[in-house]
Amino acid sequence: MKPAVVIFGANGFLGRYLARHYTRQGYEVVAIARHKRGWSGDGVFLEWDGRTLGPWALALEGAEMVINLAGRSVNCRYDEAHRRDILESRLASTRIIGQAIRGCRVPPKLWMNSSTATYYRHAEDAPQDEWRGEPGEGFSVDVARRWELAFFDEMVPGETRKIALRTGMVLANEPETVFEVLRGLVRAGLGGTMGKGTQRVSWIHIGDFLRAIDFLRHEQFMDGVVNLTAPEFPTNAELMRHFREAAGMPVGLPAARWMLEIGAKVLRTETELVLKSRWADPRRLREAGFRWQHGHIAEAIADLRAHEGMEEFFRPIGSRAIGSRAWLPGRI
Repeated sequence: MKPAVVIFGANGFLGRYLARHYTRQGYEVVAIARHKRGWSGDGVFLEWDGRTLGPWALALEGAEMVINLAGRSVNCRYDEAHRRDILESRLASTRIIGQAIRGCRVPPKLWMNSSTATYYRHAEDAPQDEWRGEPGEGFSVDVARRWELAFFDEMVPGETRKIALRTGMVLANEPETVFEVLRGLVRAGLGGTMGKGTQRVSWIHIGDFLRAIDFLRHEQFMDGVVNLTAPEFPTNAELMRHFREAAGMPVGLPAARWMLEIGAKVLRTETELVLKSRWADPRRLREAGFRWQHGHIAEAIADLRAHEGMEEFFRPIGSRAIGSRAWLPGRI
């Protein structure tokens, strides 16, 4: 039998890419989500409610890896109802997966649970790594802290290795992702500095995200918390400059904090997503020998512009249009 990879939250952006990635590698992929909307069609789909045991629990038996990405999107206004949903969706899904693993006769070899680089404080003075990083304050940090506590508190068999992924902003040329939003602002002439522009940005190219998951799967002695980010941390001003240069846009109107507050209310989101300085240093990945293919933001943006959407991303380089391949140095 093929080894199984079980992905919770498989109908989301990262879940779709992971399902396609492991299907192409020959794994038996089990995609689990509340509904099929957004599912890539890769693997076998199972439905769950994120709170109670069901037939989906059988898929964990003897699995090579379980990846939990489930949780309500944080791209919303943090009113009381949304705060409750954001927190409870993460805690409940984590706890029920732990319960399912405890019920396995042959438990999964690895359980990866999503977390976030926003766990760390607003840092403009020094990078925050897994050993010396300082937790921040506020709602988002509290969610990250309680999410990880729920994950590590789940008592599972010793055969199941556990890793919490403190993931930065994942860049992919996909609709409704950060990459598409920033590119749209630049094209509209609004791609200037946001706020002071000194806040650091922790990010990772989707290709390196997938490669890092593979790397951690093979590193048998890696467990605990891992920062899943690129080794370069541009300021917001630098990030927007690179997006403008890639688009050939010489100028971009800056946005002061008060302007961002108004825009956030209109778009039903929070300014914290762009104003907090996230400087999550991937020290453990670096020291374990991981090598990024897209470690510099300018090259990452150029690479993503060259192929749009998941189908193009997974298409072999040699079969892409020559116009796309010409801008991928070192990839031909």
